[in-house]
Amino acid sequence: MIEYIKGELVARTPTHIVVETAGTGYIMAVSLSTFEALAGKKQVKILIHAVIREDAHNLYGFAAEAERAMFRNLISVSGIGPSSAMAALSTLAPGKLQSAIANGDVSSLQKIKGIGAKSAQRIIVDLKDKIGLGGDNLHFVNDSSNTVRSEALRALHNLGFDQRRTQKIVDEILDKSDGSIKIEDLIKLSLKGLA
Repeated sequence: MIEYIKGELVARTPTHIVVETAGTGYIMAVSLSTFEALAGKKQVKILIHAVIREDAHNLYGFAAEAERAMFRNLISVSGIGPSSAMAALSTLAPGKLQSAIANGDVSSLQKIKGIGAKSAQRIIVDLKDKIGLGGDNLHFVNDSSNTVRSEALRALHNLGFDQRRTQKIVDEILDKSDGSIKIEDLIKLSLKGLA
């Protein structure tokens, strides 16, 4: 599977980009958030989610891990395909989408093209516990900090720690830091707090 593609951005539209690497151009669907994040850039590193079906091989590109993680959460919901997930990420930034799910905000989710009341409720039911956030605990920071956060949470979860408790401790550490904390330092400090 492809994790990311690094190369020259040769085409950029609000729905698709083309990245050339080693003489091959890769076209991938993007959200408006990623489209805007790539403004003025020539050399890029795009995180990838590949969908391979019998009739098509599609690449979906993301400028930030938080956006790719939200995309993957969305497509795990029955009835939500990659196109609907990209529409969701183009309508609401990942943080606002996460907040809408965490707070059970059906009306915000219904603003997404192709998402009706039933689909919005299904997204909330399926993902509210998965993203593990209550309204008071919502924590969304800049992209680099959020990538460090998600990697630390994944590592701590793999070590067997409770997701809600881990998120609380990681968020407290990030709130006290200046935003430049390294992943290994965040994990070490979190382990001390979890001990």
